[in-house]
Amino acid sequence: MKHQRLMIGAAIALLATAMISVSSLRAQDAAAAPATAPPAEPVTPPAPRQAPPQRPVDPRVQIRSYEFEDTHEQMPYALYVSSKVKPNKKSPLIVTLHGLGGTHTTMMRSNAVDLAESGGYILVAPMGYNPQGWYGVPPGTGFYTRPPGSAPRPNRPPAPASNDPPNLRELSEKDVFNVLALIQKDFKVDERRIYLMGHSMGGAGTLQLAVKYPDKWAAIAVLAPAAFGLDPASIATIPKMPVLFVHGDQDTAVPVGLSRNWVDVMKQHKMTYEYDEIPGGDHGSVITDGQPLAFAFFEKHKKRR
Repeated sequence: MKHQRLMIGAAIALLATAMISVSSLRAQDAAAAPATAPPAEPVTPPAPRQAPPQRPVDPRVQIRSYEFEDTHEQMPYALYVSSKVKPNKKSPLIVTLHGLGGTHTTMMRSNAVDLAESGGYILVAPMGYNPQGWYGVPPGTGFYTRPPGSAPRPNRPPAPASNDPPNLRELSEKDVFNVLALIQKDFKVDERRIYLMGHSMGGAGTLQLAVKYPDKWAAIAVLAPAAFGLDPASIATIPKMPVLFVHGDQDTAVPVGLSRNWVDVMKQHKMTYEYDEIPGGDHGSVITDGQPLAFAFFEKHKKRR
């Protein structure tokens, strides 16, 4: 009996030892295991980069396109034709050029369409190949002189984007004249009343194309021109060209002093010009404020026979 009790006691002791060992191993495993991380929050992918929103297009404006032969692309342009334009009557034409980052619809604002309608105009806006084509304006150092105490400003047009063709500016200029040719083919245009107007980059393009092709235009209107790469003295080479400059005196993108430089040259050469400096006007507001001035200026001028 005594022997049986000893055997039972030994078995109980062995079982207790085993249980302690298992508990110890579980505790070690628990200590070695990393803490359970809380569930990761869902990651929302970044939204795709959006292009700057464009002003809604007036429903009266037609959006057309043609094949640009140099690159085999479909090139858009915007068109408004006054109800006063008749197939058997010559009509005046305004070509309008947008600024940097704009499109063929930027200058086709409702007030411009209203003015074109009342004046019996064909109003057309080329793309200029892309939003930063510069309409043939050559890159280079500008001639703008900073007023004393003003902040430094770049004297060079922005560099083309890396995916732009190397001949971007040439293509941009060509697009303007492609669209002009299309309009002259489709409508009976009065060649004595073809006008050119532009804002910012388009204003610089207007100056460039007026100096380079003066026989094309009856008059030009330049709104806050970003003409950093052009010499104001070049305007003296077209002394018979009627020129309108419009600039806001609070423009922080293109200093008003730049337009004043061009106006000084026109004044020295006794050119036919008008200069409207808009009090409180900024770089964007000059588009809406300047277009009525441009249409009124064009009404006064046509090419002599």
